[in-house]
Amino acid sequence: MKSALAAVLLLACLAYSGEPRAADADLQIVLAADVSRSIDDGEFDLQRKGYAAALTDPRVLTAIQARANRAIGVCFVEWSGEEEQQVVVDWTEIRDEEDAATVAAAILAAPRSFMGRTSISAAIDFSIARFTAAKWQAARRIIDISGDGTNNSGRPVTDARDQAIASGVTINGLAIVNDRPNLGYSAHTQPPGGLPLYYSQNVIGGPNAFLIVVKDFNSFADAMANKLAKEIDVAGGAADQRVSWLDAGGSLIE
Repeated sequence: MKSALAAVLLLACLAYSGEPRAADADLQIVLAADVSRSIDDGEFDLQRKGYAAALTDPRVLTAIQARANRAIGVCFVEWSGEEEQQVVVDWTEIRDEEDAATVAAAILAAPRSFMGRTSISAAIDFSIARFTAAKWQAARRIIDISGDGTNNSGRPVTDARDQAIASGVTINGLAIVNDRPNLGYSAHTQPPGGLPLYYSQNVIGGPNAFLIVVKDFNSFADAMANKLAKEIDVAGGAADQRVSWLDAGGSLIE
């Protein structure tokens, strides 16, 4: 009798992990922010504040509430050179304004992680690894890369992109057209054909991949809010690589 009772108690203990099981999310997204040395401190500040503002934007919160599970899993990463990636905010479930505000506050409170070269490929590889640590299951996994320059460190970015796509991950991009790059890295931030073309051909990919282009860091917050809302809204489907621009007022142009 005692052994039977002990077995029941053991099963009860095993069934309770100490934390409630998180519901499945509609989307897992790694927000991967470029903090390389072509981005000066003022631009970095605008970018950080832009991410925080976007996460708490009504457009994003409304998009979350419109999905089946009414939840997304978010991980915020900063990256620079080949060996420079940092989790600033680990996987957090966002269901409502309070959740979003918590993540936004954590982003704003953290110090700048790096100021080195630009390895988009290593950022993609690092982001792929982060999905294994996610607490929620989700049918859609997205890496959201923002940056102002080309890959100049690490393995070819197209190799990393192709590997991510093969694993079922979509990579979306937010290309920041930086006309006054820090330390004069104009060749890096203004490649032949322009940064939007570079991102379209080398960085984004996967089902419903798209790119949003902003003309300066002052437009970042609105662009990121548009981008996040669009990522949450877009259902899975055939690959469709598009470049979406913002007009002078910050509105998305299809």
